[in-house]
Amino acid sequence: MARKTGSHSEITGPKVRAAALNLFAHHGFAAVSMRQIASEVGVQAGALYLYTKDKQSLLFDLMRAHMDELLAAWSARPQRATPLEQLEDFARFHIQFHLDRPDAVFIAYMELRNLSEDNFAAIEALRRQYEQQLEQILEAGRAAGVMSVPDTRLATMAVIAMLTGVNTWYREGGRLSQEAVADIYWDMVRGAVGA
Repeated sequence: MARKTGSHSEITGPKVRAAALNLFAHHGFAAVSMRQIASEVGVQAGALYLYTKDKQSLLFDLMRAHMDELLAAWSARPQRATPLEQLEDFARFHIQFHLDRPDAVFIAYMELRNLSEDNFAAIEALRRQYEQQLEQILEAGRAAGVMSVPDTRLATMAVIAMLTGVNTWYREGGRLSQEAVADIYWDMVRGAVGA
């Protein structure tokens, strides 16, 4: 049977991922069926399997794409010289990057429990790679005597949790702009690491 006009993989594939991202973020992975995703895209349920092996693979691909994009965006930034400047860059980058992708962030943190063991391990390795960026900054700051953290791993997890928490309450058009939020959070991060 011939493929319908407009159902090219470079068009439909991204539509499948975008629909799954939206549905998973708003209804939860477990509550969303492949039929719902297909309906959102405007294709038959069976057609989805041209673009993904199964729902688990789709979830994993969304999480991996988010982490790959996060790591690439951080690596592409120019590195400033001092640990304190690098920490400020990290804090501002993390807030900006995550506020621009609320659905991806929600899935990346809330749907880990739905990954298979192998997929979970792969995503955790990518998360650890990102966390190590901050941990290295904190270790350099401690070594230079400009930060005071008794445990850099714990401080890393605390700072990331604090920065990611912005996504749970921030709303565009609210009382504070993204820049104002980043300024306030930068002050809190600096205080949290004794800088």
